[in-house]
Amino acid sequence: QVQLVESGGGLVQAGGSLRLSCAASGRTFNNYAMAWFRQAPGKEREFVAVISWSGVSTRYADSVKGRFTISRDTAKNTVYLQMNSLKPEDTAVYYCAAPFRPRVVVTTEADFGSWGQGTQVTVSS
Repeated sequence: QVQLVESGGGLVQAGGSLRLSCAASGRTFNNYAMAWFRQAPGKEREFVAVISWSGVSTRYADSVKGRFTISRDTAKNTVYLQMNSLKPEDTAVYYCAAPFRPRVVVTTEADFGSWGQGTQVTVSS
């Protein structure tokens, strides 16, 4: 099991930027892909971005492609989500997640077994 703690959420105006961080502990961070999901009020949780265990490969939801960037720092056991050109529809609780299996890049919520507590991102118009 891995423990995940997110930080960096807040209130920002449309067009602004935020950087989310997720600190991981409890197992070998470098062997696992890491992902971000989000859940807006009244909606189901959805995939945002994933980064491979090596950091070489990334995938994004179409809704954030070109605006968000996922990265990881293996020395710090931390994964980041840089969010630029934020829109009101990006308002949600953002969750960091690690999959059940090592060395696989997955994007389906059911494939993830470890979740952080979430951090609120609110984008005002």
